[in-house]
Amino acid sequence: MKAQDEITFEIISGESISASDSREIVSLCSAAYEEDFHNYLELLPNPVHLLARQSNILVSHAAWVTRWLQVNEDKVLRTAYVEAVATAPEYQRQGFASAVMRHLVTCIDEFDMGALSPSDADFYERLGWELWRGQLAIRTEQGLMPTPEEEVMIYRLPRTPKLDLSNLVTVEWRQGEVW
Repeated sequence: MKAQDEITFEIISGESISASDSREIVSLCSAAYEEDFHNYLELLPNPVHLLARQSNILVSHAAWVTRWLQVNEDKVLRTAYVEAVATAPEYQRQGFASAVMRHLVTCIDEFDMGALSPSDADFYERLGWELWRGQLAIRTEQGLMPTPEEEVMIYRLPRTPKLDLSNLVTVEWRQGEVW
């Protein structure tokens, strides 16, 4: 049996997360990314956390928040924006993050699409995510702010309209990491 077959998943909304779960998530993400995640997770508005445990040990995590992506000037799309995909260093390269991401897409099917800013585009592409090839920009009160240094990937869900990935896509401004 593969290690990732022995995991259990738990979904916890940000408003009902316990202090101990929050500490575990921050610790796991900080170790995986080799940076302090305490403030980062506090910036996420109303996140939903997907926890993967093996023998009651948190081994992998992902979260999503609602964001509003817009292609050109078309309808604004309610998007599950994925954040903080992380696996504890001692469990990396064993399929846990892949298992988390496969489970995550089954949890977000009420959204118009999924999106994320990849740290490893090849990893997400293997799981069905598509790199946005067009321009990216942030919607601000002053207008559009181009973000040419950023990358975004999308995941098509049952409600995803037909999309041309070479068009401009925008998202609302937020504090912290804008994409």
